This record gives sequence, structure tokens and C-alpha cells, in this order.
Amino acid sequence: MTVIDRLMEEKDEEYKEFQAKLVPNISPDLIIGVRTPEMRRIAKEVFASDEMDSFLKELPHKYYEENLVHFFILAMIKDFDTCVNLVEEFLPYVDCWPVSDQATPKSFKKNHDRLLPYIKKWIASDHVYTARFGMRMLMNEYLGEDFKKEYLNLVASKKGDDYYLKMMVAWYFATALAKQYDEAVKYIEERRLDEWVHKKAIQKAVESYRVTDEHKEYLKSLR
Repeated sequence: MTVIDRLMEEKDEEYKEFQAKLVPNISPDLIIGVRTPEMRRIAKEVFASDEMDSFLKELPHKYYEENLVHFFILAMIKDFDTCVNLVEEFLPYVDCWPVSDQATPKSFKKNHDRLLPYIKKWIASDHVYTARFGMRMLMNEYLGEDFKKEYLNLVASKKGDDYYLKMMVAWYFATALAKQYDEAVKYIEERRLDEWVHKKAIQKAVESYRVTDEHKEYLKSLR
């Protein structure tokens, strides 16, 4: 049974309509309508089968859910070199924010020094979802113990008119305001972000339970 066969068995028309609204840049004809737990189950089945290598080579995929299953599989690969090379092969085919945002490879967490050059390259990419993925990896992996203040500028300097690109910059800074406030707030105080991103970052920070009430009040004054 192929991946598409497995996905078609889990098709849910009502959920398809819901997904189509979330990803308006994807044709509804390319959305099957499969819930995330089922896609993760299918990914685990494929990962443990002889089918995995051939599926990963079948690029580009036709369906939205195939791309999600693809990334879920990559996230399970333990060897860093294998994983990051397959991620690099796949990123040019990522065509919407849910695929870009869903999976975080487990092998990345223990290889921050080796991962960082890839992240810098991804953020510099002209491909919106490659850049978005790079920023999300920087947000997920480098706002804790491995944080360096220059990482903020990697994101702040990323310019572009695409909504999903700008939203990722705002999301990154809202998260940075929760985790690395003293350095991140300087970008807000000095208005170093594009105006739309500036306001959206403040909005998302104010809505976050991880930002203190004191910081929220101050951020509101900087809108």
C-alpha cells in the first residue's frame, strides 16, 4: 500500500474544507483531508518500512499531506548528516506554512554547532518557506542556553513582502521577548523592525502567557 493509499483511507471531507481555509495558496484539489495524528501514524509506518527511501525520492509530491508525512519522516531520522541532507533536498518543494512549521528533526537538538551554518543559509534563501523554516529552527533551538544576541539580527535583517515571511519574523521576536527579553526589547525600542512586523511582534508578545505583565505594559507603550 502506497502513502497515498494510506492517506486516502483516512480522508475526511469536513476536515479537508477546514484545511483548505488554513492554506489558501494550496488548491483544494491537492488536499486530501487527513488529521495530524493519522499522518504521524502513517509516517511512523513508512519510516519503519522498506518504502521510506523510495517515498523520500518521489519529489515533488502531489498532495499537501504527502509533504507533511515527508517532513514527519525526516524528523525521526537520528543521524544528523543524513537528516540535514534530506531536509535540504526537500525544502525547495515546501509550498505552505503548515509544512514549514510542523516538524522539528530530533537530530538537530544535539547538533547545534553543526546546524547553525545551515540555518544561516536557509534564512538567507529567497525561497519563502526555506527562510521561514530557518527562522523557526533558530527560534526553537537557539533562544535558550545557546542564544547569542547576534542571532536576533539574522532575523531582523530578513526583508520581504510575503505575509508568511513577515509573520515568522514577528513570531520569532515575540518568542525572543519571552525568552531573551533584555536583548530582544532593544529591537522594539529602537524600531529596528519593519512597521508591520514591529506591531505584530508586540501584539503576539502581549498575547503570550510567557511574557510578564510588566513587560506587556511597556511593550504596549511602544506600539
